[in-house]
Amino acid sequence: MGDCPSDTDLTAALLAGIKTGDFLKNGKLLPERALAEALSVTRARMRRILDLLEEDGTVFRRHGQGTFVSPPPAVGASPFRAVAAKVMPRDVMEVRLEIEPALAALAAQRATLKELKTLEQLTQATLDAADTQAYGVADDIFHYKIAELAHNPLFLTVYDSIRAVRRQSEWTRQRENRYSAATLVRMAEQHQQLFQSISDRNSQAAAETMETHLLSVSNTMLRDRNYGQTKELG
Repeated sequence: MGDCPSDTDLTAALLAGIKTGDFLKNGKLLPERALAEALSVTRARMRRILDLLEEDGTVFRRHGQGTFVSPPPAVGASPFRAVAAKVMPRDVMEVRLEIEPALAALAAQRATLKELKTLEQLTQATLDAADTQAYGVADDIFHYKIAELAHNPLFLTVYDSIRAVRRQSEWTRQRENRYSAATLVRMAEQHQQLFQSISDRNSQAAAETMETHLLSVSNTMLRDRNYGQTKELG
């Protein structure tokens, strides 16, 4: 019994393997059986640990696709708390409309075939999302992965700052609660188009598709938005 690791030790060992990449393949965790064998525990025990990690947002499961590692937590909240209190959806969308099309264009140029395979799986996860909560998680992972595929650490830091502000803002949660089933389908289909542009190595199309997608997000968030106006209202 003394050799049996505690849940805390087991979780720490699993997270360490995730951090080093030993327990990852193509952006996903190894199968449950392989993880259990590697850590010398039963599959039931491993499943319980994975359940706990899913509850706290560390991993993200999609039926038939596997278990993905969620993006790291947005950068420390404290520096952004004061900003988030003043920021409105329009402010965030202005920045996203400037940053994310460029990230998508760079991803189309720089993503490896292995990374594109992972992005394809993450795209499907947004299509499979059954409710706004599941979609919110899948959407966060999808957009973060595109930022990663740009392979520019400074751009990724800027994008992570945007995530930090959004997570501190009450309107983000209110917006997600207002998303209808039809909205989720439309947004996920746009993700699919975006993935195709990136996969085709078409930087211009990727940037344009990302901009179109973000304008749809903006329209959903800001119901009274006028499409005829400029991007400053995004």
